[in-house]
Parts: sequence; C-alpha cells; structure tokens
Amino acid sequence: MRFAYADPPYIGQAVRHYSHDPKCAEVDHLELITRLTKDFPDGWALSASSPSLELILPMCPRGYRVAVWCKSFCAFKRNVRPAYAWEPVIFWGGRNPMNGHRAAIPERNGKQTTPKDFIVEPITLQKGLVGAKPARVCRWILDLLNFEPGDELIDLFPGTGIMGIVAREANAKDLLAGSINPRLSKPKGYRTVNSTSPDPTEEGKRGE
Repeated sequence: MRFAYADPPYIGQAVRHYSHDPKCAEVDHLELITRLTKDFPDGWALSASSPSLELILPMCPRGYRVAVWCKSFCAFKRNVRPAYAWEPVIFWGGRNPMNGHRAAIPERNGKQTTPKDFIVEPITLQKGLVGAKPARVCRWILDLLNFEPGDELIDLFPGTGIMGIVAREANAKDLLAGSINPRLSKPKGYRTVNSTSPDPTEEGKRGE
C-alpha cells in the first residue's frame, strides 16, 4: 500500500518561525488535503495544531479520524493559559476497517493488536527546526495507518528526515532477512515549502 504523511508549517506559524527563509510560505491546506485524498487513496496522516482544527476538519473527506499526541513535556509561553500541550493527527484510510480491511483479533489474554488513538510523549529539543516530531510519535502515526513491511511511505515535508528513518526501522527485521526492500519515496508533483528530498540534512519547515 502507498501512504503519505504531511507535517507542514501549521496555520499561522510560517511567518512567525520561518520568515528568514524566502521558500517558506503558508500552506494551502485545502489544496493539500484534496491532493492527499486524490493521490493517496490507500491512506494518509496530517499533523496540525489544535487551534487550527476548526479550519481544517471541514476540509477533510468523510471517514477521517483525529488522534492525539499528548505532550508530557511541552513549551510554556507567556500570556498563554492553559498551555497548549497536545497536537492532533488527522488520519484517513489506512489498512483499517474504514478502508475495508478486517482488524486482527488478538488471542484471549494475548498481545494488543491495535494502537490507541492517543500517545503520551515529550516534545523534541535541539533538533534544528521547530516542530520536529519524536521517533516514537512517528512510529505511532505509522501504526495508525497499519503500515506493514513492503508498504510505501511518502513524506511530503521531510524536515529532519525522522519519519523516513522510522519507516525503515519498522522494516528492519525483514530488511536483514533480505525479504523486502522498504521504500521511502520522494514526492512527485508536489510543491512543498521545503525540499522534496527526504535527505535528513535538509531543513524542513514545520510549525509547532
């Protein structure tokens, strides 16, 4: 299956955090979501900020779900009360019942076979750009889509490249066994606010 992940600058954050970079601009989220749904019918995930949900959710196709990253350690800002300590991840499709796939039923008293729709994880620090996601959060996002060995992941806003690294690590056992070739593809035909290359040395442009 072919999935996409988008972690663009959050609405209203591009100028605030990236005004020094002429390549950075506000992302047209309606265009982004429309293209995600059209070009990735197998499924996609989109990171956003909680204040932007009232604008973004009406743009989403029927059947979307909202999962939550709860930040056990977060940034406290002057004149902001209560603190923003969670972020939504909107996802659609995936290898899930909503897409016509049966959910694996665990054995009695067996291992959990489905992820929860929330995760508790602290923010990252000193990663070189605002809003970089922790590796564990990236793994959880892949689990929301039920990403499996051999699937293709296209990271539209690669930033630090951590999502691609996690996708490869998710396939590590199969890679060592020589059974698959895990793929992280460069997006084609997308104009993003950063480089389309998943090279971790490229600085992506994301919101917080």
